Amino acid sequence: MHKEKRMVFWKLMVLTCLIIVWGCTNTPNTLDRSVSGPQVIVNPETIRLSVSKLKDTNIVFEGSGFKSGDSVLVTLLGPNETRVFVAEAPVKPDGTFKAAVTPLTRFMEILRTDVTFDEKFQNVVVVSQPPIPEGVYTARVGSMISRQTTAETKLTVKGPSMIDSLKDWIGGLTGKIKHKKGK
Repeated sequence: MHKEKRMVFWKLMVLTCLIIVWGCTNTPNTLDRSVSGPQVIVNPETIRLSVSKLKDTNIVFEGSGFKSGDSVLVTLLGPNETRVFVAEAPVKPDGTFKAAVTPLTRFMEILRTDVTFDEKFQNVVVVSQPPIPEGVYTARVGSMISRQTTAETKLTVKGPSMIDSLKDWIGGLTGKIKHKKGK
């Protein structure tokens, strides 16, 4: 009887691990090479509004079908008429681009925080207002010079998970994140 319980326990452990691994894997989006017109994708498709999570999340917009020698500007359009400029990039000779959202833009534009230094010259994130609203945003990419070429994709913005909130709370205790009444 004891041996049977151990086998059931180990089977449940393996099953749980497999479910966790399958649930955590997301295949990144790729451009559809059969499309000749302008297109854009974003990786990841979903971001979380947490200092600890967004700090380590690389948001990258990739596109094709744009005019060589031009540049593109990526704008997020979302709930409550939110409009945020998040990235820009030059268009390569083959008409493609790759625009990464910089850490400073993630903090100042998406989370709407400030970044300062402590007495040891280490970065400290100062939270003084709420981040952009949660919801589904339209990421619009437009050419800067020709202004005729545009493409859109969706980016989902979610609130922090419980683990993210715990990490941010710990960041507050350690002095990496400061909350300031204001604005």
